[in-house]
Amino acid sequence: MANVTKTASGKWRFQVTVNYKPKSKVFMTKAEGYFWEESLRDGKTKAPTITFGELLIKYRDEVSSKKKGERWERIRIDKFMKDKIALVNIADLSKPLFANWRDRRLKEVSALSVLREWALLSHALHIAVTEWEYLKENPMKGLKKPVGEPPRDRLITQDEIDRLCYSLNYSNQLILTTVTSRVGASFMLAIETALRAQELCNLTWSDISGRVAKINDSKTAAGVREVPLSTRALAIIEQCRGLDEKYILNISTSQLDSLFRKAKKLCAIENLHFHDTRHEAITRLSSKLDVLELARTVGHKDLSMLLVYYNKSASDIASKLD
Repeated sequence: MANVTKTASGKWRFQVTVNYKPKSKVFMTKAEGYFWEESLRDGKTKAPTITFGELLIKYRDEVSSKKKGERWERIRIDKFMKDKIALVNIADLSKPLFANWRDRRLKEVSALSVLREWALLSHALHIAVTEWEYLKENPMKGLKKPVGEPPRDRLITQDEIDRLCYSLNYSNQLILTTVTSRVGASFMLAIETALRAQELCNLTWSDISGRVAKINDSKTAAGVREVPLSTRALAIIEQCRGLDEKYILNISTSQLDSLFRKAKKLCAIENLHFHDTRHEAITRLSSKLDVLELARTVGHKDLSMLLVYYNKSASDIASKLD
């Protein structure tokens, strides 16, 4: 029998001896601990009696909560709980079940949306295999993914920029006292820096050092990406001086998303996402930086990824040949 003790954080520490070797592990619940003990003694992985939905809730609370994209993963998981596959015991999950889910979702949403959901579900199952030892293998492994849509190549015209700034009550002459005007500042700063919406909203005064913004980026070895700031970018940042002691723009991602959508509607601008500012910014920066400088600035290790965002036309490139 395992020696079970409660930790100071309210979790449960299980200590067992199997084949004369001591093993110890901490769990959120006793049920998980007893399952772990049983699987060790049996010498094999045995799925606990939980549904796929319950597994996703555990993933949401323990894994998603540590990610930058926590908000969107929580939304997707909460929606997924209404799907019938969420009620299936994880021991009964299979390729045919996920193939059926894939085909049903493709009738409801775009292939790109299904791929985003696919990545989330597959990673949750991967963690269930490699860390929680709930499953022997990932039932989605080897299943054919839907064909994704071509990458967006949407650039933003100067006319659209002018109309959006007017709708958001932003100009470089105004004091940014309203949330709406700060969304306008975010829009313009994104075009100058290629920063993502969440990176902009999380930007603090301590992140700025001279003409460099330090962005938390788990994809880099140091965990930080240094983004050079243009004179225009510095001017936009200075406009925000005094709004908040910590955050430069002092807005949330939900405020940015909601007010940017509202401004687009007022301007009658279609097929434009805030993330398209990244396409626009990288295309502009590509005429000023070489490919390695550009990759370092925008945080791409794979140089081929820059082709997704780089949108210079063939005629623009031809003009540089003479």
